[in-house]
Amino acid sequence: MKTGRPAKNPRPLFGERLNALREAAGLSQEQLASKLGIAQRTYSHWERCPVALRHEQIVALADALGISVAELMGESTSQKRGNGPAGRARTVFERVNALPRDRQQRILGAVEDMLVAHELHMAS
Repeated sequence: MKTGRPAKNPRPLFGERLNALREAAGLSQEQLASKLGIAQRTYSHWERCPVALRHEQIVALADALGISVAELMGESTSQKRGNGPAGRARTVFERVNALPRDRQQRILGAVEDMLVAHELHMAS
């Protein structure tokens, strides 16, 4: 949702996090401001300038984004498992990722063919 004019000054750390979380939620500034019952201009100020939000504003913001207050504040309360294969498969695919693109595509094509064959075998 990269819209609007570019900022003249860099965003503060909280503003960067807020912007990333809002975009990850698939919301525009206007949509999120509406959920919070504030003006879009007020919300925009939160992303672009250092602000001191009240506790109830922080809670409402986390609720509107569907995240915890700890996540909003940038705290990592638990280690989340990454998306993707674990263990040996992850290591192999990390090695594949380091190869030139044409070799990656050949390897991935072979793996996909094997997966389709396995799925067909399991279905029958």
